[in-house]
This record gives sequence, structure tokens and C-alpha cells, in this order.
Amino acid sequence: MAFVDYYKTLGLEKNATTDDIKKAYRKLARKFHPDLNPNDAEANKKFQQINEANEVLSDPEKRKKYDEYGEHWQHAEQYEQAKQSRGSHQSSQNNWQDYTYSSGDEGDFSDFFESLFGGARGRGRNKQTTFRGNDFNAALNLKLRDVYTTHKQTFTINDKQVRITIPAGAANGQVIKLKGYGSPGINGGPNGDLFITFAIEDDAKFKRVGNDLYTTEEIDLYTAVLGGDHTVESFSGKLKLKVNPGTQNGSTVRLKGKGFPVYKQEGQFGDLFVTWLVKIPTNLTEKQKELFKELSNL
Repeated sequence: MAFVDYYKTLGLEKNATTDDIKKAYRKLARKFHPDLNPNDAEANKKFQQINEANEVLSDPEKRKKYDEYGEHWQHAEQYEQAKQSRGSHQSSQNNWQDYTYSSGDEGDFSDFFESLFGGARGRGRNKQTTFRGNDFNAALNLKLRDVYTTHKQTFTINDKQVRITIPAGAANGQVIKLKGYGSPGINGGPNGDLFITFAIEDDAKFKRVGNDLYTTEEIDLYTAVLGGDHTVESFSGKLKLKVNPGTQNGSTVRLKGKGFPVYKQEGQFGDLFVTWLVKIPTNLTEKQKELFKELSNL
């Protein structure tokens, strides 16, 4: 995995303070948030990089390891143990080159690993140091309608076909972990994991708040005054609603259980709130204007 400069990601120098890191993260997170950049894969990728950099640099312990070990900061403890073992072996044996940590070809380890162990290579006799692979992060762009029902989706990560089940009711920004789909381990160590963040686009007609949905429906003046029936669209299909006589512009009706599914609670739904928008007629004929005047006089 290529080295990632977390300081550069946040636009900071290495001597940045905790407040500097917090301010830089907040500024960039607002700029590249998926909600503000729908259908922008690059912005979503940048958002993930910003979150990763902040997660490491805002934690004093992680930052200390990162400053010392760079991209290998997650394996800091293993490296320290390996160096101690190497030092102990050197003090007890003048010719320590028989003692190696490598068991693969020349390209198995990074330059960092080679410098750590003095470039010693060959076939390990008694001891091999294993390391867990790094974790990967990815964003999965979805539409609101995509997460109304449970479905399976296949995508490619590092030339591997990954098929996941996306449960109904998943939330924007929600993260799931796929164990073992990260970077391969070293010397037989376990693979890292893959963390997928759902980036759910806003819907043009419906606004989601928790498990509830909100929408606006236009009705004509006559239906608002006299009452009648009106059909509205929902994620579950068309719904026929009764409009009460004298319905006011901006009034809202609540349809219980017609909202968004509750995450991993089969059969449970939020509510749908419909706000009436009364359309005022325009381009009236003279006759229609006279009728309205009569109504006004009454």
C-alpha cells in the first residue's frame, strides 16, 4: 500500500497542534461531505481520506506511532518487539546474519521493513514475524430508493469481486466491515479488513428524517375548498388520500407506517408526512373572476 501523508491530506505541517487538526478536519469535511456532493465519486473518496487522516492524527497515541512509523504505524508494537528480539540476538551471537525474519522473494517487504532489519534475507530457520495487513476504506454510493428494500450488490475491490447484502433502512454514513478483504498479511499474518461507508443521495421528492419520510403534494384550490380525493406516490406504491373540505395551504397529514423501513427490524416502518400545497388558479376568465367576486361578497 502506498504511503499516505495524513498531514498533507488535511493541508497541515507535521508540527500542527490539536486545534489545527480539528479546524482543518471540520473545514474539509464540510466541503467534501457526500450530502453536499451527490454523484461526485472524487469528493466521496476525498471525504474518506479526510476521515482516515483525522482518525489517526486526532488520537495522540496513534499520531505518535504514525510520526515514527509512517504507513506502518498500525504495526508499531510488532516492530518494537522485533527490534528488541534482534538486539537481544546480536548481543548473544557475534555473527547474527544467520538469524532472519524473511521467508519470501526479494520484493516481499517494503523499504521500511528492510531498513528496520538491516536488509537481512534468506530462509528463516526458527522464527518468523507475522504482521496483520492494513485495513482498506471505500465509499459505496446509493440512492435513497436503493436502501428502501434489502438487496445484494456486487462490486470490485483490488480485482476481487465482493458481494454484500445491503439491509433495508441503512443510513447515510453508516459503515460496515468485511473481514479479511483488506491488504494481505505478511508471513502468513491475517489480512486486514475492508470498511465500506454508505453514501446515500438525497431524493428529489422525499426527505428522510430517521425512519420518517416527508413530501409535498400540490392540490388545486377547488379540492382544498370542497374536499375530494388525491393520489400520492410513495416508495411502496400509489396511495389514495382523502382531502378534507377547507384544507389550508401548508397543512400536513400523517400516514402511519408508510415511511422508511426500520433498520434490521423486519415489518417495522416510520411514517409518511404529506404537506398540502394549494395551487392558486391563474389566467382566470372574466366569468370566473365574477364568480370569485360573488363569493367574496358572500
